[in-house]
Amino acid sequence: MGSVVDAPVVVEGVAENMLGDKKVTVVFVLGGPGSGKGTQCANIVEHFGFTHLSAGDLLRAEIKSGSENGTMIENMIKEGKIVPSEVTIKLLQDAMIKNENDKFLIDGFPRNEENRAAFENVTKISPAFVLFFDCSEEEMERRLLGRNQGRVDDNIETIRKRFKVFVESSLPVIEHYNAKDKVKKIDAAKPISEVFEDVKAIFAPYAKVE
Repeated sequence: MGSVVDAPVVVEGVAENMLGDKKVTVVFVLGGPGSGKGTQCANIVEHFGFTHLSAGDLLRAEIKSGSENGTMIENMIKEGKIVPSEVTIKLLQDAMIKNENDKFLIDGFPRNEENRAAFENVTKISPAFVLFFDCSEEEMERRLLGRNQGRVDDNIETIRKRFKVFVESSLPVIEHYNAKDKVKKIDAAKPISEVFEDVKAIFAPYAKVE
């Protein structure tokens, strides 16, 4: 009889944690456009065995799948609306549950303070730390203009707008975690190999066991 009464409690516990009993290490990766975070995420995956989850890629994959959820996301983007935090969080959560790994880099999320609070409230997961690729606007402009000659969305005005949005929305997130001593800041203006040396020093405790 006792077990029947207990059953709903167990289910409730799983729902509350959102990843069941799976314990995960989450690192948020933040950096403005052109900060080189994509390159470094690939390095971290290769050398430290993390799984790279990009919020943007997950949203695009969901749209491509043609699901009801994907259609809703596509319509919101077309109408210039911001996809609700809960939608992105659900995709991140599902990806973490389905993946056998327990170490995740979450790239490009949280984009703002509302994303951050919603992620922690919904998943009950607090990141191990935030990896912040700090790069000046001038350096990012130089890189993006050099990288994408002739690409429409990378003219100087658009780049400045993207940078401004990044600063206004993401910096409060960085400040929040900084107050908790959870921000690892990287000077992203240095050459790629030097940036990776700094990254390696931060991730040394998470080295893959051969």
